[in-house]
Amino acid sequence: MKLHVRYEGDDDPEKCSARKLARFDLAKLHRSARATPYGIVLNPHAEQALSPADREETDALVALDCSWETAERALFEMPGVHRALPFLVAANPVNYGKPFRLNTVEAFAAALTILGERDHAEEILSKFTWGETFLDLNAEPLRRYADCADSTEVVAVQQEYLDAGNAQRASGDSTAVDTNEGNADQSDR
Repeated sequence: MKLHVRYEGDDDPEKCSARKLARFDLAKLHRSARATPYGIVLNPHAEQALSPADREETDALVALDCSWETAERALFEMPGVHRALPFLVAANPVNYGKPFRLNTVEAFAAALTILGERDHAEEILSKFTWGETFLDLNAEPLRRYADCADSTEVVAVQQEYLDAGNAQRASGDSTAVDTNEGNADQSDR
Protein backbone atom coordinates (compact mmCIF):
# COMPACT_ATOMS: atom_id res chain seq x y z
CA MET A 1 0.00 0.00 0.00
CA LYS A 2 1.33 3.45 -0.92
CA LEU A 3 1.62 6.04 1.86
CA HIS A 4 0.84 9.69 1.18
CA VAL A 5 1.00 12.63 3.57
CA ARG A 6 -0.78 15.96 3.28
CA TYR A 7 2.09 17.88 4.86
CA GLU A 8 1.44 21.18 6.64
CA GLY A 9 5.00 21.65 7.90
CA ASP A 10 3.95 23.47 11.06
CA ASP A 11 5.62 21.21 13.60
CA ASP A 12 9.21 20.57 14.67
CA PRO A 13 11.04 19.15 11.61
CA GLU A 14 13.43 17.25 13.90
CA LYS A 15 10.53 15.30 15.44
CA CYS A 16 8.43 14.92 12.30
CA SER A 17 7.81 11.24 11.54
CA ALA A 18 6.32 12.06 8.11
CA ARG A 19 9.50 13.82 6.99
CA LYS A 20 11.56 10.88 8.20
CA LEU A 21 9.38 8.45 6.25
CA ALA A 22 9.85 10.62 3.16
CA ARG A 23 13.64 10.70 3.66
CA PHE A 24 13.62 6.88 3.56
CA ASP A 25 11.32 6.95 0.51
CA LEU A 26 8.57 5.20 2.52
CA ALA A 27 5.96 7.96 2.06
CA LYS A 28 5.36 10.83 -0.32
CA LEU A 29 4.70 14.34 1.04
CA HIS A 30 2.17 16.68 -0.61
CA ARG A 31 1.89 20.39 0.14
CA SER A 32 -1.77 20.85 -0.81
CA ALA A 33 -5.03 18.95 -0.67
CA ARG A 34 -5.26 19.23 -4.46
CA ALA A 35 -1.88 17.49 -4.90
CA THR A 36 -2.77 14.72 -2.44
CA PRO A 37 -4.00 11.59 -4.22
CA TYR A 38 -7.24 9.75 -3.59
CA GLY A 39 -6.99 7.10 -0.90
CA ILE A 40 -8.16 6.03 2.52
CA VAL A 41 -7.85 9.28 4.47
CA LEU A 42 -7.07 8.71 8.15
CA ASN A 43 -9.39 11.32 9.61
CA PRO A 44 -10.33 11.58 13.30
CA HIS A 45 -13.52 13.40 12.29
CA ALA A 46 -14.70 10.56 10.02
CA GLU A 47 -18.02 8.95 10.83
CA GLN A 48 -16.79 5.42 10.18
CA ALA A 49 -13.92 3.50 11.77
CA LEU A 50 -11.20 1.91 9.67
CA SER A 51 -11.69 -1.85 9.33
CA PRO A 52 -10.32 -4.75 7.29
CA ALA A 53 -13.33 -4.30 4.99
CA ASP A 54 -11.64 -1.12 3.69
CA ARG A 55 -8.81 -3.12 2.09
CA GLU A 56 -10.61 -3.17 -1.26
CA GLU A 57 -11.18 0.61 -1.40
CA THR A 58 -7.80 1.70 -2.77
CA ASP A 59 -4.07 1.00 -2.65
CA ALA A 60 -3.23 4.29 -0.93
CA LEU A 61 -3.34 5.54 2.65
CA VAL A 62 -3.39 9.29 3.28
CA ALA A 63 -2.53 11.01 6.55
CA LEU A 64 -2.53 14.66 7.52
CA ASP A 65 0.67 15.80 9.17
CA CYS A 66 0.25 18.96 11.22
CA SER A 67 0.57 20.16 14.77
CA TRP A 68 -2.09 18.93 17.19
CA GLU A 69 -2.84 22.60 17.93
CA THR A 70 -3.83 23.25 14.30
CA ALA A 71 -5.60 19.97 13.51
CA GLU A 72 -8.99 21.19 12.41
CA ARG A 73 -11.78 19.49 10.52
CA ALA A 74 -11.22 21.72 7.46
CA LEU A 75 -7.67 20.46 6.98
CA PHE A 76 -9.03 16.97 6.35
CA GLU A 77 -10.98 18.05 3.27
CA MET A 78 -9.20 15.74 0.85
CA PRO A 79 -10.56 13.37 -1.75
CA GLY A 80 -10.91 9.80 -0.60
CA VAL A 81 -12.63 7.39 1.73
CA HIS A 82 -12.43 8.94 5.20
CA ARG A 83 -11.93 6.62 8.16
CA ALA A 84 -11.12 7.17 11.84
CA LEU A 85 -8.64 5.00 13.67
CA PRO A 86 -9.98 3.23 16.75
CA PHE A 87 -8.62 3.49 20.30
CA LEU A 88 -4.84 3.04 20.40
CA VAL A 89 -2.11 4.40 22.65
CA ALA A 90 0.86 6.46 21.42
CA ALA A 91 4.42 5.26 21.90
CA ASN A 92 6.17 8.29 20.42
CA PRO A 93 8.27 10.33 22.88
CA VAL A 94 6.03 13.41 22.64
CA ASN A 95 2.75 11.68 23.52
CA TYR A 96 3.85 8.38 25.07
CA GLY A 97 0.98 6.54 26.75
CA LYS A 98 -1.68 8.98 25.60
CA PRO A 99 -4.68 7.48 23.82
CA PHE A 100 -5.72 8.92 20.47
CA ARG A 101 -2.50 11.01 20.18
CA LEU A 102 -0.74 9.07 17.46
CA ASN A 103 1.81 10.69 15.23
CA THR A 104 1.82 10.08 11.47
CA VAL A 105 3.95 6.94 11.40
CA GLU A 106 1.94 5.41 14.26
CA ALA A 107 -1.30 6.16 12.39
CA PHE A 108 0.07 4.58 9.23
CA ALA A 109 1.34 1.53 11.14
CA ALA A 110 -2.01 1.10 12.90
CA ALA A 111 -3.91 1.37 9.61
CA LEU A 112 -1.58 -1.03 7.83
CA THR A 113 -1.91 -3.57 10.64
CA ILE A 114 -5.71 -3.32 10.66
CA LEU A 115 -5.71 -3.72 6.87
CA GLY A 116 -3.60 -6.89 7.10
CA GLU A 117 -0.20 -5.43 6.17
CA ARG A 118 1.68 -6.04 9.41
CA ASP A 119 5.06 -6.47 7.65
CA HIS A 120 4.69 -3.05 6.03
CA ALA A 121 3.80 -1.57 9.45
CA GLU A 122 6.92 -3.11 10.98
CA GLU A 123 9.04 -1.78 8.11
CA ILE A 124 8.00 1.84 8.58
CA LEU A 125 8.24 1.66 12.38
CA SER A 126 11.75 0.17 12.16
CA LYS A 127 13.08 3.65 11.35
CA PHE A 128 12.16 4.86 14.86
CA THR A 129 13.83 3.71 18.08
CA TRP A 130 10.43 3.51 19.77
CA GLY A 131 8.64 1.97 16.77
CA GLU A 132 8.45 -1.59 18.07
CA THR A 133 7.09 -0.24 21.35
CA PHE A 134 4.03 1.06 19.50
CA LEU A 135 3.21 -2.45 18.28
CA ASP A 136 3.90 -3.91 21.73
CA LEU A 137 1.72 -1.38 23.57
CA ASN A 138 -1.15 -1.96 21.15
CA ALA A 139 -0.66 -5.66 20.36
CA GLU A 140 -4.01 -6.89 21.64
CA PRO A 141 -6.24 -4.12 20.24
CA LEU A 142 -4.48 -4.16 16.86
CA ARG A 143 -4.92 -7.93 16.65
CA ARG A 144 -8.56 -7.67 17.59
CA TYR A 145 -9.28 -4.80 15.17
CA ALA A 146 -7.57 -6.72 12.35
CA ASP A 147 -9.83 -9.71 13.09
CA CYS A 148 -13.01 -7.64 12.70
CA ALA A 149 -15.20 -7.97 9.63
CA ASP A 150 -16.32 -4.35 9.42
CA SER A 151 -16.45 -0.93 11.05
CA THR A 152 -19.33 -1.90 13.35
CA GLU A 153 -17.24 -4.68 14.89
CA VAL A 154 -14.21 -2.37 15.25
CA VAL A 155 -16.34 0.18 17.11
CA ALA A 156 -17.67 -2.58 19.42
CA VAL A 157 -14.12 -3.73 20.24
CA GLN A 158 -13.06 -0.11 20.79
CA GLN A 159 -15.95 0.39 23.19
CA GLU A 160 -14.68 -2.50 25.32
CA TYR A 161 -11.35 -0.69 25.75
CA LEU A 162 -13.04 2.63 26.51
CA ASP A 163 -15.36 0.98 29.06
CA ALA A 164 -12.40 -0.79 30.70
CA GLY A 165 -10.51 2.50 31.01
CA ASN A 166 -13.53 4.23 32.51
CA ALA A 167 -14.02 1.36 35.00
CA GLN A 168 -10.37 1.58 36.05
CA ARG A 169 -10.64 5.32 36.66
CA ALA A 170 -13.89 4.86 38.60
CA SER A 171 -12.19 2.31 40.84
CA GLY A 172 -9.37 4.76 41.59
CA ASP A 173 -6.70 2.86 39.63
CA SER A 174 -3.99 5.46 39.05
CA THR A 175 -2.57 3.47 36.13
CA ALA A 176 -5.77 3.87 34.11
CA VAL A 177 -5.37 5.41 30.69
CA ASP A 178 -7.33 8.57 29.96
CA THR A 179 -9.70 7.52 27.20
CA ASN A 180 -11.58 10.79 26.90
CA GLU A 181 -9.25 12.44 24.42
CA GLY A 182 -11.55 12.06 21.40
CA ASN A 183 -11.12 10.08 18.22
CA ALA A 184 -7.83 8.71 17.04
CA ASP A 185 -5.78 11.13 15.04
CA GLN A 186 -2.69 10.97 12.94
CA SER A 187 -2.09 14.65 12.64
CA ASP A 188 0.82 15.22 15.00
CA ARG A 189 3.96 14.31 13.09
